Amino acid sequence: MIQNLQNANFINFKTMKRQNFLTILIVLIPVLSFGQFKLPDLPYRYSALEPYIDSTTMHIHHDLHHATYISNLNKSLEKYPELYKKELLQIIQHIDQLPTDIQTAVKNNGGGVYNHSFFWKIMAAPGTAPMSAVLEKRLIDNFGSVDAFKAEFEKAATSRFGSGWAWLIKEPSGKLRIVSTANQDNPLMVDAIVKGIPVLTLDVWEHAYYLKYQNKRAAYAKAFWNVVNWTEVERLIGK
Repeated sequence: MIQNLQNANFINFKTMKRQNFLTILIVLIPVLSFGQFKLPDLPYRYSALEPYIDSTTMHIHHDLHHATYISNLNKSLEKYPELYKKELLQIIQHIDQLPTDIQTAVKNNGGGVYNHSFFWKIMAAPGTAPMSAVLEKRLIDNFGSVDAFKAEFEKAATSRFGSGWAWLIKEPSGKLRIVSTANQDNPLMVDAIVKGIPVLTLDVWEHAYYLKYQNKRAAYAKAFWNVVNWTEVERLIGK
């Protein structure tokens, strides 16, 4: 009798465990299926950009700020799970075609996801991706000199009021142009004042530089040239 009761209890316990496991799966499947947008790994070590961008800033910037934009983007799309199937670029280029109740959230957070993912890729450890003669000539042809290009880009970064981004873009004509955008906007968005394909960017939100440079945004913008991945910039211009 006792053995039978023990067997019955064991079977009930196994059944309960199986049912609980199935319940957990039912709860998690929607998250696992539709949580499309994930935090990408950095293409280098957190300390790779030192001494120009410190590892602590990179940890905070990537692991907290970028991750928060991804989490908020996924949350903003929960009511319309079919949107998880789209590429992020397709979403941010056609924000005006999204349901009106999520357009602002998707613009802010989708822009934050795209901009940061792009930003990581156009940086590299100091001295590992120098400017080629071909790219140098392209910049001279468009801006008069490399120094003039850098000065104009730094001006776009430092004169952006509040938070935002400085960009080097390629217009449909092939001409290179420097612009800046507010908040998490970028030149690919439908409401961009000047549209173009991004080939270089600098994040001028304070969280990108404040630990090392405090309020010296100009010093941060000037130091940025030491970590630009010019190989990637040239590749993007040539696409």
